[in-house]
Amino acid sequence: MTPLVHAFVAHFGEMGSRWGINRTVGQIYALIFVSPRPLCADEIAETLSYSRSNVSMGLKELQSWRLVKLRHMPGDRREYFDAPTDAWEIFRTLAEERRRREMEPTLSMLRSALLETPSSEEDRVAQERMKGMHDLIELMSNWFDDVQRLDAQTLAKLMRMGARVQKLLELTGQLKPGTKE
Repeated sequence: MTPLVHAFVAHFGEMGSRWGINRTVGQIYALIFVSPRPLCADEIAETLSYSRSNVSMGLKELQSWRLVKLRHMPGDRREYFDAPTDAWEIFRTLAEERRRREMEPTLSMLRSALLETPSSEEDRVAQERMKGMHDLIELMSNWFDDVQRLDAQTLAKLMRMGARVQKLLELTGQLKPGTKE
């Protein structure tokens, strides 16, 4: 690895633990992402000095997140892996997977809890708070659906607008100045 690639791979390994994946998986992903060609598990293991089994488990996890794709090369029986290079595609994939793994089970649990009849004042208060959480997560989920339908250029423009969206809402009368929704 060049010093540049080594620094990127090392950083992704460290950041992986903060993102909910282990260091090995982060480094495997980073190496595949910056590689100019698909890599086989043996090449990854040799480059990163990891065991073949550790690389195989990491590749399975990355495949389950849809962050790497399996490729076959003509005349070669080995499996090769590459990663999408479009940052927007990666962002959308990660966001969708996090939603599927984290938000949807939580919404399902909250929906079930809100269908229960409270048996005490404590349960009534708990349900009231759960309803607030449910409503927020559902709003975020619906917003996420809308954002997922935007093309990358429109999404980038929206993101660059930042706080100016609030001013636009104030101008159109959708939000009173100085208030938060």
